Amino acid sequence: MDRPTLLLQRLDDIGRSLASEPTALALIGLGSVGRELSRLDDYSDLDFFVIVESEHKQRYIDNLAWLEAAHPLAYTFRNSVDGYKFLFADGIYGEMAVFGPEELANAAYAPGRMVWRRADMPQSAASPAHWPPRRSPPSLDHLLGEALTNLYVGLGRFRRGEKLSAFRFIQGYAVDRVVDLAQRMASQTAAEEDHFDGPRRFERRFPDLAGALPALMPGYEHSPEAAAAILSLLSAHFEIDPAIRDAIIAMLDS
Repeated sequence: MDRPTLLLQRLDDIGRSLASEPTALALIGLGSVGRELSRLDDYSDLDFFVIVESEHKQRYIDNLAWLEAAHPLAYTFRNSVDGYKFLFADGIYGEMAVFGPEELANAAYAPGRMVWRRADMPQSAASPAHWPPRRSPPSLDHLLGEALTNLYVGLGRFRRGEKLSAFRFIQGYAVDRVVDLAQRMASQTAAEEDHFDGPRRFERRFPDLAGALPALMPGYEHSPEAAAAILSLLSAHFEIDPAIRDAIIAMLDS
């Protein structure tokens, strides 16, 4: 059986297990096992919410027998108060959270797919009340300022010999801001955007920028080269304050 088919079958098996629990209300598939089934491939995993009667939530978290009824578990890690990351014995990986109906109403999540529901649970529960999230995007000045100051601080760390910290500031934090600025630098394709994780599908969303990524992240020993490439990319698209630009260049030349 191919992996996408196995993933969907496993999710259905979890739904059947929950259907035997009187206090379970719904199973909502998310991401590529939710509404975005066209993205499902050999590298996908399980991501889902389990909705239960609020007063019984803790039992579903403390005792994963309902999950193991679908297939034996090899590894579990409780990564939050609400859920787990886990690995089934056959190599299927997943992440899940358990909520009561009131918590689900206030949770931030992309619209999902109702895999199973008790008769009194509305189909609409698979979608959040407000989507996409209502957030005020950071201003251009804020994103540029963060990127440029991360370059400057990172170069100082590198010159001090703190190469790991430099790597994070330049090839991590500054590149994160480049990702945030991508829509202002290039046209975006129709590839699905992840509202919670900007780098997801970046190469398909911004093919014109994707070719620059190797130069922005050349590795642990090459943070100065990365900083120079990031500064060059930003300068090609935005007006850079000369004071911080010159300070970064001076650090590069030191």
